[in-house]
Amino acid sequence: MNNIRRKSLLSVSTLAVGLFSFTAAAIVPPSPTINARSYVLMDYTTGQIIASSGEHDQHGPASLTKIMTNFIIGKELERGSISLDDEVTVSERAWARNFPGSSLMFIEVGKQVKVADLQRGIVVSSGNDASVAMAEHIAGSEDAFADLMNTHAQRLGMTNTFFTNPHGLPAPEQVTTSYDMALLTQALIRELPDAYALHSEREFTYNDIRQYNRNSLLWDRSLNVDGVKTGHTAESGYSLITSATDQDTRLITVVMGADSERSRATESKKLLNYGFRYYETITAYEAGESFVTQRIWGGSRDDIQLGVKDAVVVTLPRDQRQHLEANFVLDRPLEAPLAQGEVIGTVYLTLQGEDIASFPLVSLHAVERGGFIKRIIDSLKQRFSDE
Repeated sequence: MNNIRRKSLLSVSTLAVGLFSFTAAAIVPPSPTINARSYVLMDYTTGQIIASSGEHDQHGPASLTKIMTNFIIGKELERGSISLDDEVTVSERAWARNFPGSSLMFIEVGKQVKVADLQRGIVVSSGNDASVAMAEHIAGSEDAFADLMNTHAQRLGMTNTFFTNPHGLPAPEQVTTSYDMALLTQALIRELPDAYALHSEREFTYNDIRQYNRNSLLWDRSLNVDGVKTGHTAESGYSLITSATDQDTRLITVVMGADSERSRATESKKLLNYGFRYYETITAYEAGESFVTQRIWGGSRDDIQLGVKDAVVVTLPRDQRQHLEANFVLDRPLEAPLAQGEVIGTVYLTLQGEDIASFPLVSLHAVERGGFIKRIIDSLKQRFSDE
């Protein structure tokens, strides 16, 4: 559909006129230079990428892998196939001694450990041993669990990711990208809030061993960071995924391949500060909101209210809401009968003349066919109508 056929909602909707008044346009500077191999700054709600570089370049995921491991644990808890009170017997393969020099929960072979503790051992302590124990408990083996990981990755659209183990230690073919990890983090927050909440915990004690979350931004008072995960191997460098909120805006950052722990935190904070300073998430229209009334032909009534079924949420540069314009295109003449919620066109949101979003235009109520005489009269009127 082209702009010529669009009808302006601003000219027919007092709501739109009320929402959007005109002020001077804000200036948004370029995103900061980030010292990492790749990075992404994403608006959680809309999925819009605000800034990125090398976002589809593949890297070893290191312990960022454990976000997927926690995601699957959350899904299995949701399904009821496991419970937080399940006692998991630690196998020799999951024994802490098999992972010298790496992140551990320090579980011991033959001991029974609750799922609730293992999940925290994975998320907070980044335990490679706990990851294997949970993989075996859920799927029977690490290989079978990896198949489950890749099935979920495919469903989430992580097209450049492949997992071979539940902990992220280097393995042939195991790769991901900063964009794919942003998608996974977005899904974890949206679909499994209880599982995600563990990523905000600053410490975890098991077997009298206290360990602190390696995400240093959880302690940064200048930001409201509530997750998510660090990762490091010699091959992949230092990585960090964060998520933080400011009023109605939640941002996700993924920084992969920084050169130190300090650097990954510093670069992530630069992205978060930039995103919150210059962008915001707004609701342009609420679910079920009516913003235009149109003539309908051959119906039991003459007019029909049109609007949106779901809330329309967009990411904008700050202070640009007043410059939003909305217009629409009808797919076909409005003729009865029409069902409630039936899609009859498309609404386009534009900012400074550029399309930034489109969404279905739907009927907000049903209109039945009119009587025979009404249909004949409407048919004659429609021939001479410009609508």
